[in-house]
Amino acid sequence: MPSISFPPAAAASAQRGPSGICPASVSWARRACLLLAVVGSAAMLAACGTSKPAPAVTVTKTQSAQPSASSSASAGAAVAPAIVAVTTAGALVTVNPATGAVAQTLVPGQVLGDEISVSSTGMVYFAVSHGCMSEIEGVPVAGGSASVIVGTNASLPAVSPDGTKLAYVDQPSLTIGCIPSNPDLVPLYHLYVRTLSTGANQVYPMVPKGQDTGLPAPISHLSWASDNDHLAVSIASIQDNEGWNLVLVDTAQAKYYLTGVGTTDVPVTGQPSPQRSYLREGVYMPNGNLFVSRACCGGIPVRNTSRLMWEVGTDGVLVHQVAIGYSNLDHVSLDVSPDGQWLLYLAGHDLYVSHGGATPSKLTGGLIAAAWG
Repeated sequence: MPSISFPPAAAASAQRGPSGICPASVSWARRACLLLAVVGSAAMLAACGTSKPAPAVTVTKTQSAQPSASSSASAGAAVAPAIVAVTTAGALVTVNPATGAVAQTLVPGQVLGDEISVSSTGMVYFAVSHGCMSEIEGVPVAGGSASVIVGTNASLPAVSPDGTKLAYVDQPSLTIGCIPSNPDLVPLYHLYVRTLSTGANQVYPMVPKGQDTGLPAPISHLSWASDNDHLAVSIASIQDNEGWNLVLVDTAQAKYYLTGVGTTDVPVTGQPSPQRSYLREGVYMPNGNLFVSRACCGGIPVRNTSRLMWEVGTDGVLVHQVAIGYSNLDHVSLDVSPDGQWLLYLAGHDLYVSHGGATPSKLTGGLIAAAWG
């Protein structure tokens, strides 16, 4: 499938707040402090630290900036596919792709973000909160009763394009009051791939025991390639807002999701400061490229200067710039339509969509997850 050209535009999503500085030693006290930093979404971002003038692509929009009227009209000329979303109140809903209004409520509450997934078979997969635990359920996109798919501590469901496999994660909740007392949390992090017809699971631990550093690498998003075998695994910050990563996992070869045979890290390329920048989240496109949220800079103190929405190759090299985002906001819940013509992402709680080269435009707000339906 040929690549699609997406010109620059504004975008956005919620910024993490500051946290205290943890002890320097890698002890349980430090790990607990780091975990509490993750709990509060306390990402510490540093300036890019270069004396050279910033290139044009680093120019960011303010949160009040809006797409031009002409770009919005262009984006609205085509009819978008159906959209399924999760509201800030935790309701799973369908969204009118033309107006952004809620068309139907599928599940009234307790649904988690930032990932939901719609199968080619018409089933919506989502995670539901039960205190410190969660489970994955499914409901027909047309409406009906929800059923439990994975009843253990499961979240971040991603169904394969052919509808036969469900990837999900089993990892501890890091909210206050839910952090496990076990000082070594790394063995609690797993990626699963379930064959839906049989219920058989393939499990991928984080790392081999010999590579356990004591610091967890939580998964924040999953995305299948069109071959139904490769997964793009977005890794959240390990410590001090460092460790963000995008790993491509060959589910037929890999033994672990973070390292080893069958895993490939997607490098950060381009400007600004690739050494300090990171890929916040990434999803596969049907043509084999990746739609990513690229941020600068990692580390401490919090001081983001760049948020860019890019289409890149699996080598991390820029193919097309989709949008220039808001520097003070995060960009998550990325998704690409099955035909590759439509992109969506959340800018804060606002949903932005783009079609076939048009400037992304805001469709609606008040969401914590979204996906093409």
